[in-house]
Amino acid sequence: MRKRIMTLAVPAVLTLFTAVTPLLADDDDDGIKFNMVVSAGAKTCLPNASATVRVEPFIGGDIMNVSVKGLPPNTDFNFFVLQVPKAPFGVSWYQGDIHTDKNGKGKLQVAGIFSIETFAVAPGSAPAPVVFGGPFPDASINPPFNPIQVYHLGLWFDDPADAAKAGCPATVTPFNGTHTAGIQVLNTSNYPDDHGPLRQVTE
Repeated sequence: MRKRIMTLAVPAVLTLFTAVTPLLADDDDDGIKFNMVVSAGAKTCLPNASATVRVEPFIGGDIMNVSVKGLPPNTDFNFFVLQVPKAPFGVSWYQGDIHTDKNGKGKLQVAGIFSIETFAVAPGSAPAPVVFGGPFPDASINPPFNPIQVYHLGLWFDDPADAAKAGCPATVTPFNGTHTAGIQVLNTSNYPDDHGPLRQVTE
């Protein structure tokens, strides 16, 4: 098993402009834990929403456990790894779904690479399948781009109607499997845009 080292150091220049939330040591020395905060667009309608994320090393990768609370009960949400935590979000990678219970709590466990090495790359353009239309239709070809590191996290309402029912804006966004999601509810904007919490998970 790979040994995980928790790195807390952040360039000094960042601390002059942004309050940096340190990663918290988990009970397991090989794991780290950190919090997500309410997105700007949900602060009025869901002021008590919160999430705790734990990342632990696993064979060939990492396990990420997400626990949410303070959300509407019996509601579906979509979880993403992001280039930056708020609009325009940049490169975004769909991880999974969270369904809350009657108390507005939910959990998600996913396996992957969730560390300083988390990235996306498109060495060249290639045809892409067009499966979904709607307000955010699938692209038929990808733009090429060099490796882009993605260290932030975000959670969205799966359905804009559920957002409206909770008193939030009913804005449609592309952050679910059919690209018809609601607004973002939680993110990691408590960390600088270029120092998302996954960046501090090193080997």
